[in-house]
Amino acid sequence: MRVCVMGAGIVGLATAYRLNDAGFDVTVVDRAAPGRGASGGNGAQLSYSYVQPLADPSIWAQLPTLLFSRSSPLKLRPQLDPAQWRWALQFLAACNAETSRSTTVALLALAARSRLGFEAMMQREALACDFSATGKLVLYATAASFEKATKQLALQQSLGVQQRAVDAVECVAIEPALRHYAPHIAGAIHTPSECAADCLKTCSGLVDVLRARGVAFLLDTHIEGFERRGERLVALRTARGEVTADQFVMALGAFSPKLAGMLGAFLPVYPLKGYSITVPTDLAASDAPRVSVTDSARKVVFARVGERLRVAGMAELVGYDDAIPDDRIASLVVSTKTLFPACSSFAELNPWTGMRPATPTGLPIVGRLPRAPSNLVFNTGHGALGFTLAFGTAEGVVESLG
Repeated sequence: MRVCVMGAGIVGLATAYRLNDAGFDVTVVDRAAPGRGASGGNGAQLSYSYVQPLADPSIWAQLPTLLFSRSSPLKLRPQLDPAQWRWALQFLAACNAETSRSTTVALLALAARSRLGFEAMMQREALACDFSATGKLVLYATAASFEKATKQLALQQSLGVQQRAVDAVECVAIEPALRHYAPHIAGAIHTPSECAADCLKTCSGLVDVLRARGVAFLLDTHIEGFERRGERLVALRTARGEVTADQFVMALGAFSPKLAGMLGAFLPVYPLKGYSITVPTDLAASDAPRVSVTDSARKVVFARVGERLRVAGMAELVGYDDAIPDDRIASLVVSTKTLFPACSSFAELNPWTGMRPATPTGLPIVGRLPRAPSNLVFNTGHGALGFTLAFGTAEGVVESLG
């Protein structure tokens, strides 16, 4: 069976990899180079055990800051865009304890499945992607926020996650590079099993593997429309001609809703804009973290990728604007210097922005949708967990086509 995968980010490539493994004849189509969308400069953390959704009851108290603060790591800028308003209202409706809990349970199960898939791929392919398994610390700046985190910890521990609460002294014992910041740590959650890797290198490695196995790639190829016959999708229309297949998978991230709409389907996906910097650091230096770190107050993550430190954060509901404001990059630099003042010279920042495809609840959309062609499967809406969940949702696609 011929399958056309739309999208060459980590989600699309993981899907292509699993489909190829399952014996399908696969073609991948993307308007850009592999991993150049939301995958390229992401936070690099493989956060299998820490998946609490953004839709949480605490959002209600943060609304004034979201709407009016210029420096908030979470930002909502209302626009004349019905899709934004619809998504925002659905998101607020999901900000309740019951939905947050059920989403956490579902995401943990999906993440565990994804971990198995990613680790099996790495054992088989040994991709050069700066992979590490040094664990993760999530830092809390106040006693109140740490207490709330311990309640989430209790939920995750009840579901089998191996995590523990630690104080500032233990944080420094786990990650000595935090010694400068220890007075500002009220507590942290330590997950020793968490991992990190360079997602762009992972994408490049998967492309090399898939090409060697005969998977076809049509890159720098814009999808201009579709050929549909009755309930089935027959072909993609591109400037390079038609791309035909028996089954199709849409894994186009934040750009999936527009193309889904051309086919009569509605996707509750909207971009959450994020930013990152990648600074060089001495691999042997004790001033740069080896353990992945998340600063919960600043909404910033730090992950070691080889001889570099990836610093990523913020979530802006501002539409499809791909500009990189100087103040957002400056904020990431300040956060990095605050926690790890001697980790880099900061002469090279490599600023980046990406559009994370988010659903209101935080759960990805995997499978078929009403009014869409019967031979079209969706795989999108991973939010900030695309790298973490990619191989789990790829399994779901294989099952949908099986």
